[in-house]
Amino acid sequence: MLALVAVLVGYRVYGSFRSLGPAAPAPGCQAGTGAQALSLDLDQAAIAATIAGVAARNGLPRQAVTVAYAAALQESKLHNLDYGDRDSVGIFQQRPSQGWGPAADLENPVYATTKFFAVLTQVPGYTRMPVEAAAQAVQHSADGSAYQQWAWMAGQLAGYFTGRSPHGVSCWFAPAGRPDPAAAVRRMTETFGPPGQAAVVTAVSLDRSGQKNAGTVAVVHAERAAAWTVAGWLVAHAQDYGLTDVRYAGYEWKAADGSTGWRREAGPPGPSAKNVPPRGTILAG
Repeated sequence: MLALVAVLVGYRVYGSFRSLGPAAPAPGCQAGTGAQALSLDLDQAAIAATIAGVAARNGLPRQAVTVAYAAALQESKLHNLDYGDRDSVGIFQQRPSQGWGPAADLENPVYATTKFFAVLTQVPGYTRMPVEAAAQAVQHSADGSAYQQWAWMAGQLAGYFTGRSPHGVSCWFAPAGRPDPAAAVRRMTETFGPPGQAAVVTAVSLDRSGQKNAGTVAVVHAERAAAWTVAGWLVAHAQDYGLTDVRYAGYEWKAADGSTGWRREAGPPGPSAKNVPPRGTILAG
């Protein structure tokens, strides 16, 4: 079963930011809504989305994402660090001298996450172990019990970024610069892998929106099981590429009011008539 995700990069929508009255909130992100929402900065959200994307690419269960989040929260607070204890670097503070790979590669979240999962999946029964035990089996930290404090938060984040709790990832910021959906697609491909029939992302196209002066649309076909993961990735990386609108499964996220989360679409979906998918598929744009 395939799903369709699209990103609307709206010049018309972008222009509307200049006429807003009240000051917009400081840029940020959240997983979930209401009093239970977990606050993240834009970098943390982008890294969390990348970890979930690499897991989807490799067909890994949600528990693998939970373990990775617990490790990353303890080691770097979900930031991509270029420093650390001795020669440790990156989101997991992996050490080149311990065989994890070159420092420059470990500072690439996709590479670092791929290496983390390669070791995790070799741990017998890791999905049934306590989160902190599974994380320690990978990290070999001086204090493996420290991962336990992040287990609950890691599990909540994994639910949102893997789509178990849908439309749960939202960010807000004031767009600046020219939108570049093609670059967003290239970056997305680095995380989820190249499009293909058996891939997470099965096809991608770039098109003009059907709305006057609304800009370019990236239409992303994704496997339904991972479509919310893809949509969350697009939202978490939206500021980097000037994306202002993401739509999926009858819900819409807008950068202008992202602090309120995803909302039900008010009007007919679709960037243009030829891009409207059959009923039941995922549409953004």
